Amino acid sequence: MRERRETVTVADGRFDMDVWVPEAGRGPGLLLIQEIFGVGSYIRKVAEDLAGRGYVVGAPDLFWRLQRNWEAEHDQEGLAGSLQLVGRFDFQTGVDDAEAALGVLSGLPEVAGGAGLLGFCLGGSLAYTLAARTRPAAVVSFYGSSVHDTLHLIDRIEAPVQFHYGGKDPYIPRDKVAEVERAAAGRDHLEVHVQEDAGHAFHNFEAPMFHHPEAAEASWRLAMDFLARHLPVR
Repeated sequence: MRERRETVTVADGRFDMDVWVPEAGRGPGLLLIQEIFGVGSYIRKVAEDLAGRGYVVGAPDLFWRLQRNWEAEHDQEGLAGSLQLVGRFDFQTGVDDAEAALGVLSGLPEVAGGAGLLGFCLGGSLAYTLAARTRPAAVVSFYGSSVHDTLHLIDRIEAPVQFHYGGKDPYIPRDKVAEVERAAAGRDHLEVHVQEDAGHAFHNFEAPMFHHPEAAEASWRLAMDFLARHLPVR
């Protein structure tokens, strides 16, 4: 695969988006939306995994207004710094930036067959909100902490969306996850999967404090099957 850096231009500035192109040289696009630790080692390894599966992956630097190219360590100190940073993050402006990044990604010459969204934590919330505004081919939202508070948006979403949660997430109580399950019930384009024994950020294999290997493997298999159905690599 090849990696390069693109620039996304918005009304008040420019920010970076790292792009990974699969060996085939083209494929469907996936906007990989960061967690609070930034576009660091974890997001980069996920991007490499997805590009290895045939996707053209773009990971935008959405903290650029606060701290360009933020990459926190996946430990308590890094968590504290990231929480402080996200406390100053303007969510709606982040959605605007993500939409601009999706436009750049979709317009790359290597992207063929549509473009989708995949986000973790903060990125899971941004992906869900952006899906209510745009028409991506598919959306995968991992433990988006604001989804249950913005369920009024769900009626606007036409794209297939797959939600992932941990049943023991201290940041997203199980009863709040149940609200998402009820909102998605009866809608064929929406799926909710709960790894009941896992907590928050269970897929993050760079963060021992969060990682739950069994839940990570199960959820990633579901996510890849979902993308194969709705955003297939041809």
